[in-house]
Amino acid sequence: MEWGLSAQPVMDLRTRALAPSRGRVLEIGFGTGLNIECYPGTVDELIALDSEHMTPGRVRERISKSRFPVRQELIDASQDLPFDDASFDTVVTTFTVCSIKDTSSALKAVRRVLKPAGSYLFLEHGRSDDPRIARWQDWLNPIQNLIAGGCNLNRKIDRLIIDSGLRIDSLHRLTMPKTPRVFAEVYFGIARRNCVS
Repeated sequence: MEWGLSAQPVMDLRTRALAPSRGRVLEIGFGTGLNIECYPGTVDELIALDSEHMTPGRVRERISKSRFPVRQELIDASQDLPFDDASFDTVVTTFTVCSIKDTSSALKAVRRVLKPAGSYLFLEHGRSDDPRIARWQDWLNPIQNLIAGGCNLNRKIDRLIIDSGLRIDSLHRLTMPKTPRVFAEVYFGIARRNCVS
């Protein structure tokens, strides 16, 4: 997975998606730390969550090169996040929502920990708008889920975000180059807290 998600076109997408990051940042689904080099200079601190420690040596090396402090936490995002309300300027997920067991709880927690003027930045793969591709995603999803650590191909990312009480301010849809369409459907953008609970 690291190999596929570290290809240059994907790293370029990460840099674009993370460009609005600022202040105190919470990243859910830190993985092997691929995002560290993609954050802009406006980040003051990164709290990095994941449900498991992956390739610790590689992660330590990436953290050592960071321009800002990074604190790792071993936390499953499906559980309530142990942070105060309105405590982060930015929350980030990249290629993470596909594998969170309880997406509703996780995204409601994102909303809770965001400051009122904060931003949720997302870069996720998900369900295609093309019915033919979506049917293939539905068919392949049980296999993908089994062999790729709980990854789901067919989640409607925008709908999950909206249903959690967040408001999408910016949404881009595209397909990753040189990738089969069933895996290549990408959603990225910015969501914010809705004023209404």
